[in-house]
Amino acid sequence: MSTLLEDGLRLRITQGRVEQTLSTKAPLPSQPDDATRDQIVWGKTPSGQVFRVPTTYDVITALFHPSYPKSHIDIVNLALLAFQLFLFYTLPRTPRKLFFFIYFAFWRAAYDAGLGYVLTKQSKRKWIVRTVQRLGWLDEKCRPEVRAWIRRQLVGKMGKDYSFDELPLEYNTWLLFRQAVDIILINDFLSFCLFAFAFFRVPSGLSVFIHVLRWVGGIILIAFNLWVKSEAHHVVKDYGWYWGDCFFQRGALVFDGVFELAPHPMYSVGYAWIYGISLIVGSYPVLFVSLAAHTAQFAFLVFFENPHIERFYGQRKPLAQRVPIRRSSSPPVNGSANAVSSTPSATEGSTASDSETETGNDLDFEHTCTSNGFEQTEFHAEPLSVATPPLPMERTRSGSPLSHHDLHHRYFRRDTIVLSHLDIFRAHDFMLLLAMGYTLLGVVLPTSLLTGVGLQFGHALAWTLFHTLGLGLLLKAQSARKFLVRHFLKHYHYPARDVSRGAVREAFASWKAVYNLSMCMSYVSCFGVVWKTYELPDAWITGNELLRHTIGAILIAFHMWVTSESYEVLGVFGWFYGDFFMDEYLSSPVYSGIYRYLNNPEITAGAAFFGMALISGSKLVYILAGVRHISYLWFLRYVEHPHMRKLYGDSLRKDAGFTKVVKKVASRNARIFESRAGRHAPDLRRVVREVRGTFEKVYEDTAEVVEELLAKSRPKLSEVVQDTKFLLQQSREKLVLTRLANDLSGYATDRYKLRVISHRADGALRFHLGEQIKVAWQVPRHHSRRDWIGVYRVGANRSSLVTQTSSLGMWVPVHEEKWDGDIPIDEDSQTTSPTDEDGASASDDECGMVVFKGDSLPWTVGQYEVRYHHNERYNVLALDGPIEIYVDRPAKVDFESVRATLAHVVPLCLDGDPSLIPSSTSSSTDGDQTSGKDGGDPDDFRFWSERQAWRIARVVREMFGVEYAPGVVMADANLSALAQRIVASRKIVQGGDDH
Repeated sequence: MSTLLEDGLRLRITQGRVEQTLSTKAPLPSQPDDATRDQIVWGKTPSGQVFRVPTTYDVITALFHPSYPKSHIDIVNLALLAFQLFLFYTLPRTPRKLFFFIYFAFWRAAYDAGLGYVLTKQSKRKWIVRTVQRLGWLDEKCRPEVRAWIRRQLVGKMGKDYSFDELPLEYNTWLLFRQAVDIILINDFLSFCLFAFAFFRVPSGLSVFIHVLRWVGGIILIAFNLWVKSEAHHVVKDYGWYWGDCFFQRGALVFDGVFELAPHPMYSVGYAWIYGISLIVGSYPVLFVSLAAHTAQFAFLVFFENPHIERFYGQRKPLAQRVPIRRSSSPPVNGSANAVSSTPSATEGSTASDSETETGNDLDFEHTCTSNGFEQTEFHAEPLSVATPPLPMERTRSGSPLSHHDLHHRYFRRDTIVLSHLDIFRAHDFMLLLAMGYTLLGVVLPTSLLTGVGLQFGHALAWTLFHTLGLGLLLKAQSARKFLVRHFLKHYHYPARDVSRGAVREAFASWKAVYNLSMCMSYVSCFGVVWKTYELPDAWITGNELLRHTIGAILIAFHMWVTSESYEVLGVFGWFYGDFFMDEYLSSPVYSGIYRYLNNPEITAGAAFFGMALISGSKLVYILAGVRHISYLWFLRYVEHPHMRKLYGDSLRKDAGFTKVVKKVASRNARIFESRAGRHAPDLRRVVREVRGTFEKVYEDTAEVVEELLAKSRPKLSEVVQDTKFLLQQSREKLVLTRLANDLSGYATDRYKLRVISHRADGALRFHLGEQIKVAWQVPRHHSRRDWIGVYRVGANRSSLVTQTSSLGMWVPVHEEKWDGDIPIDEDSQTTSPTDEDGASASDDECGMVVFKGDSLPWTVGQYEVRYHHNERYNVLALDGPIEIYVDRPAKVDFESVRATLAHVVPLCLDGDPSLIPSSTSSSTDGDQTSGKDGGDPDDFRFWSERQAWRIARVVREMFGVEYAPGVVMADANLSALAQRIVASRKIVQGGDDH
């Protein structure tokens, strides 16, 4: 496939490791492509069928080479391309601009929205394969004409090793899907090019030198894009290029080559060509459309690509898991820790990062011999591990090993990060708001009340120097002689059993508050200078006004993105320089995420300041940005780097991923150039050595600045998406649009029956909070497959025929395969009743059972009823109840009784998952319950999500009348600790009276 057409693909799955495992002959890297094609590559369908993957060919060659046969789909594609060229040369200039803008928007939407939508459904429910199967397109008995036509389209485009009849449905469906993708991508590419050249102009008011720079820069960007696309395709092949892992399985998640140059290269630097064309045509509309198209591609990445990778390769990681800390007996030694000194070729789970997912498993193949003598290939997911000798573990006073979870909650309690987790009842948060408020007040007050812009500049400069130089000197003293800890240890009293730890905690808490205040004030004060010096341009399109504003906004957004990515890797510990304070909080250099490509992405701290300087056009802001940047370079050189070398020794790597790729490409091109130079090779080598020496000297001084230009640029929208989902869920709870069916006359409504199954000996419909509720249903066979059953509080609905309130998530589908979450899939279908002359009978009914558990359960004590609804509507066809949800409150609130109560309800809140519940509550008597998982406390428990902690907090409120945030429950994550907290809270709330 053309490397230029593929606008924005693909961080995907490469066949490199798998081909080497399964090939009959592992080729050397220098072997030609023909040798590579002789490899045997195996694939596996979701149903477990293993097949040999045939060779695929380049779409551009197959489409435009006259010797290749053309399918009907190819003819349609060529006709669409010819149609665009015809209109470009026949339409007048203004209609041409409008048409190709709309035409490109259509193909871009087809790519990012259309393909994103169908691929998401395919990733979740195999929707494309199921649709093809349901329509019978590849079924010889159902649709022989369609199957024969598809067979002709595919066979003509494949090689001799392709057999349409022998390959599985998933693979042939993928090949058919490729044809549609080719049409979209090729037309998307050509329509943008024609749209851009429809706006071609020669900007006035620019010198010849600037025009030459525009063309040279544009050509360089296009050439760079060609190299990125070709290298990316060499890594991911057609399997990853066309999202083959949505259809069948073939390999592991591997990053190599160009994927070490920048994050998501096909979505980030792989779009350099559209900006190159924008430079060449010299049009602002083309530039802004390019930005919009690039943003749409990032949306495709965020909403489909990353979720698919996490869903397909992810492994859930429990929250509040207590992993014992194994303490090293000696500090880092020179020459050690080589495993982390360089960028790995395979990033295990670094890009598909989520707080609850890891994507770091390799898919290995195992050959077994079946009974019929054929060899079968099986896939196994084996986590990567490094064999290391066991290290001693630090233990707490109770004898349980000290864990990262406990250590984390010892030092961090919802710390304020910029304005996140802000709580005005905390003193340092109130101080933060006060300081920001006086700055903003000075900005909005009339100028006559202030001294002028000079005061704003001095104020901003003071905060900038305090944030970098002042706090830098303080950290330097802390690193050298524990200055801050010694200060608090000298001037403040702490309990005898907690003197040192108390001093560290308070010193670190004070540092975090001051650091966050200083950082916020440095930004706000700089914005104050910009506000005072900014003047709205009179003419936007003349001169460089619009360009300055655009580049300035991009720099500010770029700074925000890189900062967000840095925090995602560093976490709260690294964000606040925790290793300057906590010796026991063991850590090691992390080279994942943006740190995979850059050693110091924090150097972009000046990007936002330079962006504001460009927007304001003020020399004062330029001076402020320069001071900020220089002072931060001083901080890195004299504070952070010495401390890192002191702490981690030679485990710090020398070159980041970007540096390695640049050096590797330069060395390879130099060798190729020397081999072709002939007798001039010695002179050329001498010149190359001189130039290389000069380049390396310059590079050592400017590498960090160059690296930041290629940092990860995709917007981080996960928090915004989560907040939006929460708000939408809240609005659904408050407002329900009751949808009613108009086809009930075709159903025997009197034959719908519903019955809640009691597990009690007396048959009472009483369930403890968190216990599963089983509901049996009996309906006519001729019923909607989209029926659903919901639980509602008694009295919430006035009518027994129509439900008028939201179920608040407390519902389950009758036929789960017909639903994707809370969205019905496919079209409605009914099971037709048998043609029996005797009419309806008991055999005409269909029976089944649904189970309410987890989030579908009511988590509030009260009386409820169960309702059976028709065809995803709110018509009630059956009803049962009332049922009572209750809690067993202990007669006496002391530690033993509270712990015993929690031992019963916590497993219910954790869905009875053996990997989560405390081992002390296990009903098995075979195992030793005196020690927990991994040798920890048997009362420890874990979570898959914060929602499970919310359930425990809700049960505690119902039982004991005390309320906790889910984070408090997650911090304890232990039956005894939570019981002690409840007893203490009850004494505070009720003054020790626990009747």
